[in-house]
This record gives sequence, structure tokens and C-alpha cells, in this order.
Amino acid sequence: MRLTVLGGGGFRIPLIYRALLDDRGEGRVTHVTLHDLDASRMATITRVLAEQAAGVPDAPGVSVTTDLDEALTGADFVFSAIRVGGLEGRAVDERVALEEGVLGQETVGAGGIAYGLRTVPVADHIARRVAALAPGAWVINFTNPAGMVTEAMSRHLGDRVIGICDTPAGLGRRVARVLGVDPAAVSLGYAGLNHLGWLCAVRVDGRDLLPGLLHDDAALVSFEEGRLFGAERLRAIGAIPNEYLHYYYFHDETVAAARAARQTRGAFLAEQQRRFYAHPGGSALALWNSALLARESTYMAENREAAGAGERESRDLDAGGYEQVALALMRAITLDERATLILNVRNRGSIAALDDDAVVEVPCSVGAGGARPLAAEPLPSHARSLVTGIKATDRAVIEAATTGSRRAALLALAVHPLIDSVTLARRLLGRYERELPQLGYLRGRS
Repeated sequence: MRLTVLGGGGFRIPLIYRALLDDRGEGRVTHVTLHDLDASRMATITRVLAEQAAGVPDAPGVSVTTDLDEALTGADFVFSAIRVGGLEGRAVDERVALEEGVLGQETVGAGGIAYGLRTVPVADHIARRVAALAPGAWVINFTNPAGMVTEAMSRHLGDRVIGICDTPAGLGRRVARVLGVDPAAVSLGYAGLNHLGWLCAVRVDGRDLLPGLLHDDAALVSFEEGRLFGAERLRAIGAIPNEYLHYYYFHDETVAAARAARQTRGAFLAEQQRRFYAHPGGSALALWNSALLARESTYMAENREAAGAGERESRDLDAGGYEQVALALMRAITLDERATLILNVRNRGSIAALDDDAVVEVPCSVGAGGARPLAAEPLPSHARSLVTGIKATDRAVIEAATTGSRRAALLALAVHPLIDSVTLARRLLGRYERELPQLGYLRGRS
């Protein structure tokens, strides 16, 4: 089986390859094609992969190309993990928003909108090329903002593009651990959008264990989401939110913590990766492992500081998770191994408040025919309003990115609940246009 990875010079690619090396089953990936516009970054990553593969029999072959059409031709699966504008663009997203007093996170609020505005046009082009050159391929999207990008690609690829994220699975593992049950035996009632979801039920043998957990203070504060949100807040919600909901429920606190930090997350990662990719010699794998540990240990540091949640637990520092979701998804499709995975797919009635074509993040039944969304758990009332509001923002971004409408871009910013101001939206859009050359397509368009 042939896998093409778009964004093949990205820092997290060795996580994917490590999972492929560990897979010895039938239908395994035998060849990986890396595609990236930056050949030098791919050269560094291929050094890491070569060290990973050393001594592993029948390790998947690796080839590289900067030509998109070449990369797509003959692919069975296409894994999209691109970052348009690089980490330098992310640093701009964050800095501009924080200077205006609102959140600048990578996928949430003003920063997520700016990221989407420069990413969706590229993702739209990729989807068109996949449809033309590899119509039988399955696209697994991890490019952020993942739900928005998956929905944009689905307009050309239909159900053959599936978005993945590791946060719902990570939340499920932590909750199962606290409850003392095998994660494989748990049925998660999870619903929402990417980075905007809630765990509403945790069933074992048909019995929902979540109500008991919500009334156990000691258990609730024993895992990361419980410490982030607090037992009282979780009981009021009646569910356990995805960690990214902290940006909504504690917006002012996280903005204050981010503004007080020495540098934004994007600036930190950009500086770290400049050092990694410029490394002149020695073990590329050892340097990558060191950088990865620093990256994971500082993940959502401002949120934990704002909540007084302390440092991440060592058992949560085993980076990755999304690559395991991707591997499980590929195996289920290739071998028709029935699996239930939380994925980003078209709604098809799963969440009643949204239309059928809206991409949602819900449990899906996966097999040879792809991923079919299951009926989602009812969302708390405030969650329904958040989901519909953020979906409106996503669609305004997609409209702007595919038509060049500056009006739609302004609307996306103005209606987002963490901005909610036309005046502020105008300032943000003007600044992003000046500092992000990728947004030049909006200028002069109504």
C-alpha cells in the first residue's frame, strides 16, 4: 500500500513513520512518498526516518518530491499535514490577535481564522488535484484548522476525505484510566466540531459511568481536563469538554497568560524548529527526540498556568496519537476491519442542529466503504449554540478562501464568539492583510 504525505518536511512526520514501522500486519504501508515545497526540510526529516528504520526489516521505502502531481499519482492514501505560511505565519496570527486583546491560538478565534484564510485556498487546490489524479485515494486530513479544511476539501472529494485529531482519543484514554476500565472496552459518547467537542457519555457494557465521575471531586481533578476546567464547572456543564474549550470558558484568563508569556507558542516553536532544521551533524533522531520532548512538555502551558493545573503528567508526554488514529483508519478501510473511531466527517444527520454536509467530529463506524457517522449524543444547550456559531465562522472562511470575498473574511471574524465586534474584526483583518502575504487574494474584492 502506498501512502503520500503532504507536508513531508514537517516536524511530526517521524511520528507517522514510527507507527508504520511498528505495523507488521497484512495490508501495511510499504512505501511512503513525502511531498513538501521545502526540499531542505525534507532532507532533514529523511535523515531522522533513516535512523528510525535502521535494523528494521522490510521498513517502508521512502521517496521525496517537490512536485504535487508526482506525489499524488498512484497513491492509495494521502495524508495532508501542511502548514501554509509556516510557523512564522502562526506567530503572526497569535501576536496580532493578542495585541488587539483577543485570543490568537492556532485553531481558535482570530488566529484560527487567519490560519484558515491562508490554508483553505491551498487545501482546495490539493483536493482538486487528488480528484483529478487519484480519484480512488482516501485523503486523511490533519491540516489545521482540521474541521474547516476537511469541509473545504469535501466539496471536491465527498466522503473520501476524512479529518482526524488526537484530542478526543486522548481524552477518552484519560477518562478510562481514571475510571479503572480498559479504553478498548469503553464506548465514548462524544460530539461537536474539531477542537470544539464534549464527552457526554462513557459507556461500559451499556452503562454510562460519566454521571458518577462528575460527582467525584478527587477523580475529576486527577486528570488534565479535570484540572483545567475544575470539578464545579464540569458538573455545571454535565460533560467533559475537549481541552480546547478552555479557550472559550476561560478566554480572559488565557489571553492574560499568553500576553504575559515571554513569547507565543508559535514563536517558541518557530525558534525551536529553526535550530532543529539547521543542525549541522550528529544524530538527527536524537535531536528530534529532544525537541519533541520540549514541545510536548510545554503544550498548552498558558492554559495550565491560568487554571493552576501544574505541569503535564509524564504519561501524557508520549507524543502523538493522531498517527495511531490514522493507522487504525487506514487498516479499517483497507482490510474492512470494522472499527469505531472519532473522526471529522460530513454530518449526515448525526448532530441535529447542523445540515448534512457540515463536517462534524463524532464517533464513526469505519470499514471498506469509509467512515459513517453514528448518531451523536445530545449536546448541552450552550454547546449547541457554540457549535452552530463556529460552523458559521468556518463557512464564511471557506467562502472567502474560495471566492476571494473580503466581505466573507470580515464576517468570519465579526461573528466569532471570541471576537464579536465588527470594529475589532476590521482592525484584525487589516493587520493580517498587511502582515500575511498569503491573504493578498482578498484585496479589492467585495
